[in-house]
Amino acid sequence: MPLRSRIEAVLFVIGKAATVEEIAGILSEDPAQVETELLELIMDYSSRESALEIDDENGYIIQVREDYKDIVEKLVPVELKPSVLRTLSVIALKEPVRQAQLKELRGAAAYEHVGELLEKGLISRKKDKNGRSFILRTTPKFAEYFKLKGDTRALAKILDLHKPSSKDEEHDI
Repeated sequence: MPLRSRIEAVLFVIGKAATVEEIAGILSEDPAQVETELLELIMDYSSRESALEIDDENGYIIQVREDYKDIVEKLVPVELKPSVLRTLSVIALKEPVRQAQLKELRGAAAYEHVGELLEKGLISRKKDKNGRSFILRTTPKFAEYFKLKGDTRALAKILDLHKPSSKDEEHDI
């Protein structure tokens, strides 16, 4: 098997940026030879009109070119930063929740998180009856993403059952 093809297989499967040394170690090859073949592979990918590219900014990784990310996002589960995921979990557990209340619980960054979650289709937002705030709820895409069956309120009830009560906390002191 050609070294270039083996490197391509490693980059395809590893799913994270890898250094020349890591790739060479996986393949039991000389790092200098791996680097030479990597550069050739980068040139190969850039010369064809492929949806894929090899990025070498923080190690080497095969990724979808920016022009094609909108297509991929429809097909692949979304990645959420931990802070956005925490905001989403508050929405799911307290839904329906006012955006103003969410800001009190999660801070001003919650507004940015809500925007990202709306864009990804994981929550919905509508004006409350006073028109002063928005009511936030999770969407069917949220349930699909987390492979939840049924209603998220049921999940919240289950989680509430496992919270220590104030009586339990008194005994722990």
